[in-house]
Amino acid sequence: MKLDRDMQRSILEKAAAAFPARITWDEGDFPGVADDDLIGNLRYLEQHGLIDAGLAHSYDGWHQSIGTEITADGFDFLEGDGGLGAILGVVTIRLHEDTLKDLIAARIQEAPLEPADKKKWSDALRALPSDATKHLAMKLVDLGLSHGQDALRLLEKWFGQP
Repeated sequence: MKLDRDMQRSILEKAAAAFPARITWDEGDFPGVADDDLIGNLRYLEQHGLIDAGLAHSYDGWHQSIGTEITADGFDFLEGDGGLGAILGVVTIRLHEDTLKDLIAARIQEAPLEPADKKKWSDALRALPSDATKHLAMKLVDLGLSHGQDALRLLEKWFGQP
């Protein structure tokens, strides 16, 4: 069995053009292509979630049962921009104000400061209004991102050497 990227793109494009109907395949769709190669490419695309191949297994081998249908992931792949999957797959992280303050306070406690200074900074942090806490958190994120090399060293520590 030979994987064929041109055939795979053609399968996706034909299935997209036929949508919402299913499309069936015959020998004229891919002249000179062995049935095993067509079936293998259909199964490959199905395993990646780009199509529902509509194949069923029989005692004499694979046969087309209900036709091929493109999936939402298949459409998104053809569009090349990630489609709705990219929009819906956005990860939003929400931290409550108290959680932010706790994270910052932990760093203050770990800092090489005199105990009186740690208390002063911790008290000032606790007294911040929520808008100021949000602004401080954004500044700290900016500061962290501006130290890219430090971030890479941290990733190496967590994930091991590349």
